[in-house]
Amino acid sequence: MSEQVTGAQSLVLSLEAAGVTDVFGIPGGAILPLYDPLMDSRQIRHILVRHEQGAGHAAEGYAAASGRVGVCMATSGPGATNLVTPIADAHMDSVPMVAVTGQVASASIGTDAFQEADIRGITMPITKHNFLVTNPDDIPQAIAEAFHLASTGRPGPVLVDVSKDALQAMTSFDWPPTINLPGYHPVTRPHAKQVREAARLMVEARQPVLYVGGGVIRANASAALLRLAELTGIPVVTTLMARGAFPDTHALQLGMPGMHGTVAAVGALQKADLLVTLGARFDDRVTGKLSSFAPNATVIHADIDPAEIGKNRFAEVPIVGDLNEIIPELIAAIQAEHAAGRQGDYEGWWSQLSHMRETYPLGYDLSEEGLSPQYVIERLGVISGENSIYTAGVGQHQMWAAQFIKYNQPRTWINSGGLGTMGFAVPAAMGAKVAMPDKTVWAVDGDGCFQMTNQELVTCTINEIPIKVALINNSSLGMVRQWQTLFYNERYSNTDLHSHRLPDFVKLADAYGCHGLRCETPDEVDATIEKAMSLNDAPVVIDFVVHKDAMVWPMVAAGMSNDEIMVARSMAPEWGSDD
Repeated sequence: MSEQVTGAQSLVLSLEAAGVTDVFGIPGGAILPLYDPLMDSRQIRHILVRHEQGAGHAAEGYAAASGRVGVCMATSGPGATNLVTPIADAHMDSVPMVAVTGQVASASIGTDAFQEADIRGITMPITKHNFLVTNPDDIPQAIAEAFHLASTGRPGPVLVDVSKDALQAMTSFDWPPTINLPGYHPVTRPHAKQVREAARLMVEARQPVLYVGGGVIRANASAALLRLAELTGIPVVTTLMARGAFPDTHALQLGMPGMHGTVAAVGALQKADLLVTLGARFDDRVTGKLSSFAPNATVIHADIDPAEIGKNRFAEVPIVGDLNEIIPELIAAIQAEHAAGRQGDYEGWWSQLSHMRETYPLGYDLSEEGLSPQYVIERLGVISGENSIYTAGVGQHQMWAAQFIKYNQPRTWINSGGLGTMGFAVPAAMGAKVAMPDKTVWAVDGDGCFQMTNQELVTCTINEIPIKVALINNSSLGMVRQWQTLFYNERYSNTDLHSHRLPDFVKLADAYGCHGLRCETPDEVDATIEKAMSLNDAPVVIDFVVHKDAMVWPMVAAGMSNDEIMVARSMAPEWGSDD
């Protein structure tokens, strides 16, 4: 029997029925009717953030750490537009998220009413789908479809915009509604013929690479990937979004490819005769100059999103489907090849790769002028360990965290890959900690990123969300400074943040109710990290005052070929030869 409720009550009941337990948001005029019944929910914990951008990134961190749909809320106008950046971020990185926004009363829509913005129109290019609900009877349907869309197929953000009068009017609540999405039927089962063809190419190839993207993590296919790699003996590269999809300590792992990838990973892709592409999208940060990327490789491309296949690189063998179904079927097809006496011979290939790996290992110089940021991050990974979750902002610290922390499990590395959003780390860490309260969660942040969203530390303190922040304070916009050093004749225009002087991050942490620590010398690093690990009653911020001229190596300059990878300012001599 239908229950008579307000539209706002129907929305709360719908969220509860969808399994929501945590929401990040801020109330305001248009969405205020929703906040009254939300107060009575015994299932949903609402976390009051300090900025809507923080709510969106927290929902992303929650989803990325747990695999569940993250939820954020905002009011109309500026509240909703403050969610645009995290929505775009979630869209680029395939993060399942539902954003609920209030809208002005339906009679006022289109009149430039107070705090009105066409958030549906604004976010149409950066959502999987979005809804404008002006009839309270439509609320359960919209919520059910939003969660279905966000979490199936290629995950992504969905926005539900609800007018104020729809929240205030009376309606009936019925659950579950029938999902009615004609035209939305994601293909999950792969085409068997394509899988068999992929298996044939894999055993015939002499220089294959498993090119692994974040889709493997989103599909919960990491265990299947491990079986495939060990069955075949094919080397694995994991993109920035796929760190943790395959263990870093595994002998088959070559590391991260791309602009700041390992020489072995970049070189393997360039020299490959077959790319087995799993949940990756041939992003420009991986391919470099596209026309020169992997010039001799045949491409197998498996992805849940058919729009990605062939978008940037032609795929000789396209496979559309869920990787958690594709990879097991590929394993079975490979086993059939082996049973028929056809097995890949990659001995010569591994000889080349091992030479590259040994000649150009990831490394760094200990600075004589201050604390080396790479050393700090490396020690953080060792001391906190592989069971911790690490989020990052964007820039040098992000790349060093991707390079020097060992990721052996999926969902332990969370960052803004596609959009490259500064300010991501702290709110994403907050969301990850809410989702996984028993995990240690570190936000590895830069002083530039940190000053964009550090107000969410107040949210963490008040709500007892004890994240830890490793602040890599080089007093500058480090990655931009690196480019100015290399390509702009050391003309440092507007990259000095003066963060070694202002603000005092230890005092700032104290003002936010956090533990503030500072570390300036190498001999203090371990003890400072261990001290932070022992403090779990409130958030912790460590101000690591590091050398400002440290650089991220290797590096492929934007628009250049991966053949022109730079290793500490020198060109890798490996390229152009078959050594």
